[in-house]
Amino acid sequence: MSKQPILSVRNLHRSFQSGDSTLHVLAGAEIDIYPGEMVGLVGPSGSGKSTLLHAAGLLEKPNAGEVYIDGKECLSLSDNKRTAVRRNQIGVVYQFHHLLREFTALDNVALPQMIAGKSQSAARAEAERLLGIMGLSERMHHQPSQMSGGEQQRVAIARAIANKPKILLADEPTGNLDPNTSGNVFQSLFDMTRLEGVSALVATHNMSLVAYMDRVFTVKDGVVIPYTPK
Repeated sequence: MSKQPILSVRNLHRSFQSGDSTLHVLAGAEIDIYPGEMVGLVGPSGSGKSTLLHAAGLLEKPNAGEVYIDGKECLSLSDNKRTAVRRNQIGVVYQFHHLLREFTALDNVALPQMIAGKSQSAARAEAERLLGIMGLSERMHHQPSQMSGGEQQRVAIARAIANKPKILLADEPTGNLDPNTSGNVFQSLFDMTRLEGVSALVATHNMSLVAYMDRVFTVKDGVVIPYTPK
């Protein structure tokens, strides 16, 4: 295992105002993700998993703390530079697929690559390769409305991997799916990250997914601690 983490979160604090009271969601949370590993972040809704992922993905600024990606501190960067880091080094999979409904699966995976500067032909070729790995070769010219929920989420995973990110952040990636579909989609996510060599931090309350993880943590009282099965 490399000594330098791909993602390192340090002393993260995040609180929210609720009327006259302050809700402290994160209170010094810390976690390291190393190259090539898949790490689980488990626990009930409201424990702070999504808040931690949003901060780690530079989607929102915490009250205090640091986020290092590939050794570089990113929270102190300008808005434009943080956007560039998100585009080039971070892949995100949400509970809902957020595909562009007017475009095909192929276009949904190719567009982020073209935005990042890749030619249309190269982007479409890479999109075809990734969708093939996800078992969607015969569905790549379909729009999201013509696909099942599991197929749509597999397209979203391929899209998140398309720009070869340093770290993939997945927030309840199978939360909207039935148990059987959930297992199949998560197997696809696991296989894709292993094949492409992408590190992943996966937040979930689905305890059946723990078996896939190299390490598992939970958020308790605002800090990240190793998860111990009851």
